[in-house]
Amino acid sequence: MTSAAHPRAVEVARLLHEAGAPGEVRVLPAEVRTAAAAAAELGVPVGAIANSLVFVAVGQPVLVLTSGAHRVDEAKVAELLGVPEVRRAPAEFVREVTGQPIGGVAPVGHPEPIGTLVDVELARHEQVWAAAGHPATVFPTTYEELLRLTDGAPAEVGDGPAGPGAGDAPRPHDVAEAVGT
Repeated sequence: MTSAAHPRAVEVARLLHEAGAPGEVRVLPAEVRTAAAAAAELGVPVGAIANSLVFVAVGQPVLVLTSGAHRVDEAKVAELLGVPEVRRAPAEFVREVTGQPIGGVAPVGHPEPIGTLVDVELARHEQVWAAAGHPATVFPTTYEELLRLTDGAPAEVGDGPAGPGAGDAPRPHDVAEAVGT
């Protein structure tokens, strides 16, 4: 990480180090605000990008870390959480609850803990890449490490093939309890 790095990315790097995460934050030459752009820049499959998407469920934020190749099914997530609906959070809300801009939301480093679902599709990849607090920063990690870093619940959040361990995904009540809805 260079001294010119964004302060949010520096904070994320510090938190990752304190948590014992081995991956180093990487500063990219330009902002990558989509999974496809990040995958192209890193030379990895789009499914190995962990998109950080913030939703609102009963007025509370929910972070969904989903595979870049997987579209979140909001009805499925609402069912998992046991709430009537979830909806994508507006940019201002995302920044308020994460302290980070859309396109750069890291799994860690938020002002307050956010209930998190981690897409089982990410388990298909030995290494995944997540944003590090700014749209031009990323870090390598694993599915298991994302679960540990976020205290997240594994979940099938969309349609498509399920990754290894998907059969062990928790029941909706367990997910709702883990996320705090």
